[in-house]
Amino acid sequence: MSLIIQKNLIDCLEPQCAGFCIADVRMGLGYTAVLLDSGNAGVAWTPASNAPCCTHFSAAGTLIGRPAVEILGMLGERNSDLGRTLGLATANALLASLPHPPFSRDEVISSLSIAPQERVAMVGYFGPIVAQLEKIGCTLEIVELNPHKGEKTLTPEQGERALGECDVAIITATSLINGTCDDLLAALGKPRAAVLLGPSTPFCPLAFSGTPVTHLAGARVVDADRVLQVVSQGGGTMRMKPYLSFEHARV
Repeated sequence: MSLIIQKNLIDCLEPQCAGFCIADVRMGLGYTAVLLDSGNAGVAWTPASNAPCCTHFSAAGTLIGRPAVEILGMLGERNSDLGRTLGLATANALLASLPHPPFSRDEVISSLSIAPQERVAMVGYFGPIVAQLEKIGCTLEIVELNPHKGEKTLTPEQGERALGECDVAIITATSLINGTCDDLLAALGKPRAAVLLGPSTPFCPLAFSGTPVTHLAGARVVDADRVLQVVSQGGGTMRMKPYLSFEHARV
C-alpha cells in the first residue's frame, strides 16, 4: 500500500499542530468527526470495520486531550483504516484552523465545462453528479468497489483503462482512507482535470503538488456542534449538509 499523499499531508500539517489538542471525537457509522480545542472540526468517511470483537478501535477512550499531532500521524498507518480515518478528520480540522487557500463555492462539475464528446471516469458512485453528467451526454465510466444493483459500474481492474483514457477524472476522497489514492492517480493518463471529491477531501493544495489532481472539492464544517451530533447518530452527507460549506480549490 502506497501512502504518499497521506505522508504529504502529515508533512504539511505537522508544523502547524503546535498547541492544538483533541477536544472531542465521534466515530459514527457514516462519518468520523474530530473537534479541536480551537473549536474547529473536520470530518472523514468511516469505513466498515472487520474487528473480531466488539471493540473496533483499540485507542478508544484515550483520544480526548491528546496532542493533535499524534492523531494526525495515524493518517500514515498502514494497518488501520479507522486510524487513517481519524488522522484525515484531524487533518481537516487543522486545515479549518489555518488560513484558507483561494476557493470557490460554485458547483465544481459545472465549473469544469465538460463537453458531450469528452470521456469522464468516476471513482466512487456520486448519484447527483451521475445525473448531471448524463444530462451533458458525455461518456461516463464509473469504477466502484461495491457496485450498485442495476448500475453499470466497472471493477477496479476494468477501471484502469477508463482512468488512462479519460479527459476528466472524478475520484472519491475516501481513497485516502482505503489506501488506493496513489494507485488511482498513477493510473491516470493525461486528463485536463482531475477532481478529488467528497466531504473527506483535505483543502491542502501543497500536498497534491506534482500529482494529476487539479481540484479539491470538499466541505468545511461551519457548525461543529451540529455536525458532531449528526455523526454520532449515524448520519451522512445529506444530514450534515446544512452545517457544512461545500467548496473547491485549485491545486
